[in-house]
Formats: sequence, C-alpha cells, structure tokens
Amino acid sequence: MLYGKITGWGKCLPPAILTNDAISTIVDTNDEWITSRTGISERRVSHVSTAALATAAAQNALDCADISGSDIDLVLLATCTPSTLVANTASLVQKNIGATGAAACDVNAACSGFLYALQNATAQIQAGMIKKAVVIGAERMTWYVNWARRDSAVLFGDGAGAVVLEATEEATGLMATKTGCDSTDRDILHITNFGSDINKYQAPVGPSDILFEGREIFKRAVKGMSDACDDVLNQADLPLADIDVLIPHQANLRIIQAIAQRLSVDDDKIMVNINKYGNTSAATVPIALCEAVENGLIQPNANIMSAAFGAGLTWAASYIKWGERVEPINPPSAQLPHSDLTALELLEDAIKGCANQN
Repeated sequence: MLYGKITGWGKCLPPAILTNDAISTIVDTNDEWITSRTGISERRVSHVSTAALATAAAQNALDCADISGSDIDLVLLATCTPSTLVANTASLVQKNIGATGAAACDVNAACSGFLYALQNATAQIQAGMIKKAVVIGAERMTWYVNWARRDSAVLFGDGAGAVVLEATEEATGLMATKTGCDSTDRDILHITNFGSDINKYQAPVGPSDILFEGREIFKRAVKGMSDACDDVLNQADLPLADIDVLIPHQANLRIIQAIAQRLSVDDDKIMVNINKYGNTSAATVPIALCEAVENGLIQPNANIMSAAFGAGLTWAASYIKWGERVEPINPPSAQLPHSDLTALELLEDAIKGCANQN
C-alpha cells in the first residue's frame, strides 16, 4: 500500500504587521476588545499577490524536502482569494516553481481547503496516479475585508503554508480523514459583492463584505470539527490519548479552547498562533503545522490531529502520522520582494474606499 509522506514543509508570512492598536485608528475598537473576544493581537498584510505568497511557501517546502519543482506531479492550491480565476492561480505557482507538466488546480473549501487538498493529493498517491505533490494553503484575506466594519476588520490576515508529499510504503502521512459540508445554512458565512451572480453593468458594486453570524458559526464550528475528529479517530482505531499534537483552524481562540475542552486535549498539545496572524483561512493549518515543527511541538513519529471549519459550511478533520525527520534538509530560500510600506500604508486606498462606500 502506498502512502503520501510529508517530506517538506514551508511557510510565507508577509512582513507588514497590523496591530490591534493600528486597527483602532480605522474602526471603533481597542486592543482589549479584540484580544478578549478573539485572541488576536496582530495580523499580516501582504504587499504581494496570493500567487506570490503561495509560490514562496511552496518553494520553501521544496527546499525542505531537497527536491526540485520539476519532480512534482501535482500542484494543489487551497485558496478562496485567488490571484486569478481563469487561469487558475495554481497554474501560476506551477510555472513559478518550475513544475513543468504537473497538474495544477485550485481548491476552494474556504478555511477547510488545505485539509480537502491534502486528502485529494494523498488519494492520488495511494491510487498510483502520482508520486510527488505540493499542497498549499494561501490567502490574501485582507483584500476582502470591509475596513468600515469592526466585526470582520479585526479577524483576518494574509499568509501561506505548504507541504510536499512523496509516495512511500512507509505508513506515514495522512492516515485517516473526514471531510463534509452542511450547505443548508451556507448563508450564515459568506462574502458579498463577488462572483458572476453580480450584475456588473448596474450601479458600482462597492467593497466586499465578509458577513457571518458569530454565535451560529461558533456553535457549528465546535460541533463540526469535534465530530469530525471523533470520526477520524474511529477510522484509525486510535485512542484520543495517543494524539500528540492538535492543530486546529485558527479562527478564534474561544473556538480552539472549546474544541480542546470537548476533546479533552491538554493545552500543551495544542498548536496556537492566532495571536500572531489572525484568521488566514485555508493557510492557517499549514502555517501552524510548519510552526509546530519549528518549535518542537511535532517530534519524530508524532500523531497529529488537525481540524477546520469554513464557509459552505465545510468541515474537515485529519489524522497525520509524522515521519522521522523534523529538520529541513535545506533552509528556505524564497524571499518576497522588499517593501518598506507599513500595514496601514498598504491598506490606505482600501480604507478610504470602504469609508466612502459606507
């Protein structure tokens, strides 16, 4: 039997930091209000495209695995903020990393997207269709944000993370997974003013709004992710006590704490970095995975549980068996173009535009 072993991991965080104090100059809020409700202290604002973020994360993962882009058979990019819809953004990443001839596809399951893509790539390896894949979660969520709305302006950030999968007979990688979607209430989390349903020939469309019903999302996220984790543990015939690391989607610290309590997972087993990056949608899980390796939370042969919940309403959980190696073979080489602009300077036009439209 073939497995999709994770042999490389990489991330890309743009340098511009938007603090809670800086956000308080845009909308009526303050650091205490934001941190007490979300656990977020700061987030990143990108000066480059989603494709550029994804390319850097993918290249760093390739460096880590010591393989070239030309060895890759499949590029899967999980994103709901693509640089371009046609052609897909994954094709530009494929071009940038030199993965000539590899299949390239975008996956949009919102915040669950990376785990959806990981399942897809692993299944193709197990079926013998491909041997090597790079799976990326990359988002430029600040592009969607209506900076006149406090509830969404404080939550989101930009970034990317990626892993390289290689076919092996060693029982490692994605061992069990459960994905699903409850579309009956998909309207409780959605983005307005985007897509081909808009009549672009009428009045100006205006800024995008990320609209959500917070309490409903909280309840459904906790239940959806927890139930999916239970399903995966049953699939793998693995006791919860054997899980070494929990990597949840980083949407809200309260949601993470509620899931940990429901699953009875100790705090020292949970990867949390929402305080630094906010909600980066499909990028949260791969970024957190990279940092869990970097800070020693993931040790050789670790049992990892990851879960996510997103618009759709999609949900996913995955049991990943880590291999022996926890050090990159080569250091990351990808660098973003230099920018001296602050986060507020990068957002200046968007902030003015949103203020004028509201």
